[in-house]
Amino acid sequence: YVAPLRDISRAASSEDELDLSIASATEALIRAQQGDGHWCFELEADATIPAEYVLLRHFRAELEDPGLERKIGVYLRRIQGEHGGWPLFHAGAFDMSASVKAYFALKMVGDDPDAPHMRRAREAILARGGAARSNVFTRILLALYGEAPWRAVPTMPVEIMLLPRWFPFHLTKISYWARTVIVPLLVLQALKPVAKNPRGIRVQELFTTPPEKVRSWPKGAHQTWPWAHVFGGIDVVLKRAEPFMPRNPRKR
Repeated sequence: YVAPLRDISRAASSEDELDLSIASATEALIRAQQGDGHWCFELEADATIPAEYVLLRHFRAELEDPGLERKIGVYLRRIQGEHGGWPLFHAGAFDMSASVKAYFALKMVGDDPDAPHMRRAREAILARGGAARSNVFTRILLALYGEAPWRAVPTMPVEIMLLPRWFPFHLTKISYWARTVIVPLLVLQALKPVAKNPRGIRVQELFTTPPEKVRSWPKGAHQTWPWAHVFGGIDVVLKRAEPFMPRNPRKR
């Protein structure tokens, strides 16, 4: 088989473009190198980090810092995407969880829900199924603020910490960053603390169906058959058993 000349020409052209791109990127990095050999670039996270910081401060009812909130508000408005929501990387696609958190944080710092940028964000969120389609971490945040019921998230008993090493799941079998996330979440799920939220900010307008009326909360996009059904069944059992656990805060 001999490839047509046009295919060979197209392949050569693509290789040339790739080589030029690599050379251009290399030259740019060399120009950015400091005199002593190191590089220094701005480390910038997505919208979730500053949004979560604002929400954490209001969760704890820390002393108000209008100057800091003003700066974070400016930043969140600046990185809002053309699609109306917020992406996980520069010029990226709409991300539900980042958008819900950014909207919540902007409303918390005083942005008018009827302002153009807030209206665009709300419409983008609702058009994609609403806040109920957020990931588990965002739904936990919403539950801590009383904006979603705790049944909106998988039940994770803090007793997971006591599982033996031979068990299929054990904290030593997961990455360190996952441990630093899971352990605090286990404590939060056990205690179910309620945000102080001194300004009384709510975001019920981000749900297409009132949270208390949602019967089936979306599963994670990564869950596949049969594991989605297996873990779903385990979650049903744990939710039914949870009210009878002695550590349940409702019994105090």
